[in-house]
Order: sequence, then structure tokens, then C-alpha cells
Amino acid sequence: MTADQTVRRVVVAGGGTAGWIAAAALARQLGPLLEITLVESDAIGTVGVGEATIPTHRTFHHLMGIDERDFMRATKATFKLGIAFENWARRGDRYIHSFGQIGKPTWMGEFYNVWLGARAEGEGGELGEYCFELQAAEAGKFATSDKARINYAYHLDASLYAAYLRKLAEAQGVTRIEGRIDTVEQDGETGDITALVLEDGQRIAGDLFIDCTGFRGLLIEQTLKSGFEDWHHWLPMDRALAVQTTSVGPALPYTRSIAHGAGWQWRIPLQHRIGNGLVYCSDHCSDDEARDALLANLEGEYVTEPRVIRFRTGRRQQVWKRNCIALGLASGFVEPLESTSIHLIQIGITRLIQLFPFGGANPSIARHFNELSRNELERIRDFIVLHYKLTERDDTAFWRQCRSMDIPDSLAQRIALFRENGLAYQAGDDLFRVDSWLQVMLGQRLEPKSHHRFGALMTADQRRQVFEGIRTNIARAVAGMPSHQDFVDDYCAAEPV
Repeated sequence: MTADQTVRRVVVAGGGTAGWIAAAALARQLGPLLEITLVESDAIGTVGVGEATIPTHRTFHHLMGIDERDFMRATKATFKLGIAFENWARRGDRYIHSFGQIGKPTWMGEFYNVWLGARAEGEGGELGEYCFELQAAEAGKFATSDKARINYAYHLDASLYAAYLRKLAEAQGVTRIEGRIDTVEQDGETGDITALVLEDGQRIAGDLFIDCTGFRGLLIEQTLKSGFEDWHHWLPMDRALAVQTTSVGPALPYTRSIAHGAGWQWRIPLQHRIGNGLVYCSDHCSDDEARDALLANLEGEYVTEPRVIRFRTGRRQQVWKRNCIALGLASGFVEPLESTSIHLIQIGITRLIQLFPFGGANPSIARHFNELSRNELERIRDFIVLHYKLTERDDTAFWRQCRSMDIPDSLAQRIALFRENGLAYQAGDDLFRVDSWLQVMLGQRLEPKSHHRFGALMTADQRRQVFEGIRTNIARAVAGMPSHQDFVDDYCAAEPV
């Protein structure tokens, strides 16, 4: 340890996806500078249902030096090109929020403006015809190579992912200690955490602590009293019922999100099974009603018993307080609709690595970290609230509540910009790109009153030529791809159970 390095011992409280992402990333990037210990108990279960990811997952794996095939075999993963939303704006509606780019933008504006102009004249077809990833998803196709440009993420088994990362972390020198945390010791003067004391009396001292203890927030909340900002009034879902079923057909290269009377249901295809769950608001749906609705709408036989997961949407007032940083569910939760949970763990630990307090945790670095974390999470919150606010459904009290609820000013401004001007944008701290905002707003039937007219600078023939060229190239590329299932079988088939 150098003379000015006062933080060397890092203690991760809790395992699961969050704990092992944190430990593996720190060991990979800063291992020679740190002593990393992870404390977890086999007797404490993990939520472990977050099985869908977003494309940033691939960037994180690149930083980690993780081989894609090896990871996918180990976690029985499949590929994900987006999310199909069913029954959201109206019953019977369906649209895909894909990970692809729609058309080709110019410096003056996005391609969709040209399409909106053409559509007003009865031309242009469907917007999704100009997105490679969306068309591949609809066709059940997938392929990737060093030469192919396709934007994708993964469906994975979260428990197997944690085990995979544990192997990587321990190979890099991380020490795992089995045991339940009994008490948390603090410095009498500063209030900093000094050690975790386990039920067997073992004392784990450290300089910096990472709280991965899930919703309970044993360090960040129960010990340090960070405080919690509740978002239930914007995101009223507070429970999920999860169950696993056998596969009944080829794995689709996208997640399904199917709205029901008081929330929505997910279907996530893995190599060996389907992950299912029903997210609901307990003010409008009892646990028994949710169970009946879920079991009545499953494909295949269920191989686990449905279990209820209770949660509260919102965020910690401070995810970094004193010498403790919260990651994963300990830091907050915005519900799984857009598969952002694992991303938030990964970006949180990446940010910590970039800002690592070798000279000691202090208020200025914590304040900066908290501001960055808060801004990103609030943008994600707005994107998720968007799906509920823009519904036209009035068939249940739940959907009527969503339609009429007040929303954050930041989201209200976005909606007004698109409704009045046809302007969708990505701010500097936005996770979701223009194409994501666009697909959801149009998919939820938000129609702009106006748009940029730069497309009118083209002749009708020039515009048709551009449209036809994009559609033809996409159709040709999709036609030449194997099915998603065939590609998975050839590329990364897991060992049979």
C-alpha cells in the first residue's frame, strides 16, 4: 500500500448477482491494489429472478474480459433483441421495443421525421420495417459475428450467473466467508463502518464496505440510516410472483411483457426453461388472484412453486454514505419492466472503480457519486413510468389510476415535446436512446402533432428510393440468418442437466 492509500480492505456484504458482480469487477480491475472479502450466507436466499438484460451488459463483459460463449454456456443464456409489449396501450395491441437503430439519422434530425412525413401521405409502411433488430426478432432469427453489426443483450439464469462470477472473482484473489452478519460495528467518532461481526463471532474489518444485502439494506439503511425516497405514487407495482416452466418450443430472441388487469407478466426464454412472473399492485390484486392469473397464463409445466416477492419502488437518499456504497436492491428499485436491474449494478461498480477513494471516503466524492447515480436512476424511472402513463386502457381501476396519475415534471416535458413537436431525444445522462423513447411513445399511441420537415427537401422518388433501400437491405440480411434457436444450439449450447 502506498503512503497516501488509506483504503485497501474492501468488504462486500452479501452475495448473489450484485455481490459477485462487485467482487469480480473490483478484482479484475483493481485487484493488486486491494484486499477484497465477500461475506454471504447460503442460508439467506436471493431474489434471483432478474433474468433479462440490456446491451450495456456486453460492454461490461468486455471490460471484464469475459468470453461470450463460455458465459452463455455457464448461465444457459439466450440472446435478446428487445421486448414485445402486449396489451399495454389497448387490449390487443402489440409493439416491440427493440435494441436497434431505426433508419439512418442525419445531422439535422432523426430518420423517423422523414417517415412521419411519408406516413402523412399514405406511404412509408410501418416504422419497424426500418429496424434490423426488430425484424430479426419478429422472424425469430439471430446471428452475430465479428463482421455483423447487431445490437443485443441476453436472457440468463441469474443464480448461475452469480456462481459464474464467483469462480472468476475467487480466481482473482477474492476471499469468500460464509456466515450471517449479526452486528455492524461503527467508529464512535466518525460513524464509519469498521467491521462486520458474524453470528459465529468472526469479525471482518474493512476500510470500505459495499452493501449488497438486498431490499433490507443492512448497512446503508439499517445501520447508516440513508433514508428512502418512495416512488409508489408513480410506480404502484409492489409485488411479483415468479415461477419457472418447461420450454414448449424454440426460444424467442426477445422478452415478452404482457399487461393484465393490475400489472404485467413476463416470459423470458432460457436454454433449459422459461422464466415467468407476474408483477402487480397489491392495492388492486391479491396474492391469490395473482397466482390464479399467472398459472392460467403459462406455457409448459411449472417446475418450481410460485413465490411472492415483495418490493418497494424508489431509491436510497444516499447510495454512498460515509464509507459504504449500496449496490443492487440495497440502493433502490424501479421494477423490472425494462430489464435495468443488472445494468444498475454494473454501472454502479464501474462508477466506483472510476472514482475509487484510495485516499479515504469523504463527503465530496460521495456527493458526486450520489448525484450521478440519482440522475441516471431518475431518467430510467421516467422511461418506465412512460409505459403506464400513456395507456389508453380504462377497463380496470388500476389502468384508470395509471392514466390519471401525476408524473414527474421531467417526464411531462418529454411527453409534451413529442406530442407537440415530434421531438424525441437522448440527454447526456440518459440510458435509453432516442430509438427507445420513440418506439415506446409511438407503441403507446402517442401521436405527434408536428415534426421536423427536413424530409420534404427530398423528392417523392428520392424518399421512396431511400425507404426501399433500407427495407431491402434489412429483409435480405434477416432472410440469410439462422433461427435464434439454431444459432444458440450451434454457438453456445449448455451441457444437458
